[in-house]
Amino acid sequence: MTRRFHRPAHLDPLKADELPGGADPATRKEAAHETARILLSRARAEAPTDPALLARLRALVETEGVETLAQLWADAPADSLPGALWRVYLLREHVRVDPTLADRYRLGAPLAEVPDAIAGAAPPPGPAELRALADAILTGVFTGDFGLALNRASAFARVLAVGSAADANLLDSEEAAARDTREAARFLTMSDDLAKAAASWKVGTLD
Repeated sequence: MTRRFHRPAHLDPLKADELPGGADPATRKEAAHETARILLSRARAEAPTDPALLARLRALVETEGVETLAQLWADAPADSLPGALWRVYLLREHVRVDPTLADRYRLGAPLAEVPDAIAGAAPPPGPAELRALADAILTGVFTGDFGLALNRASAFARVLAVGSAADANLLDSEEAAARDTREAARFLTMSDDLAKAAASWKVGTLD
């Protein structure tokens, strides 16, 4: 199975009448940030700026799936709130659709050196825990420490990076080994991006 980071192929273009944004890039950027803020309003312990929009977003998630919202965040910079949500979404999709991920996680878990600033007191989450965490975040019901959640996701991605690199060393196929090596680099970049986003959230600059 070929594994690549990309926008999910089954996504249809976002309908202009489903969420604010339409086809205008500037307006879509604004919508990406606004939807991200609203989904995390509970984590911020604040009331959403527009309760009607929050209800609309949740209805959209229920009927169309979180993929529709994720389409808004796909082009956001890594050091932004929608960019962080896009990376959480990508990790969730890997857990959901990649049957090799659990094996690579098991390979990486005893080898990965996760910085204390990322891991904290707890070990990196496993695939099931990561998916549950991502589901809560992406459906707007997360009420915990979002900075800690991003660090947990970062730790998970780092384990996958190490596991993918280890898996590459076990493969006979040069093509498959090169694929795993590329993916290891992508997971490591994602881990770094999520750790930086967590640090920004903690000082109140992630938006």
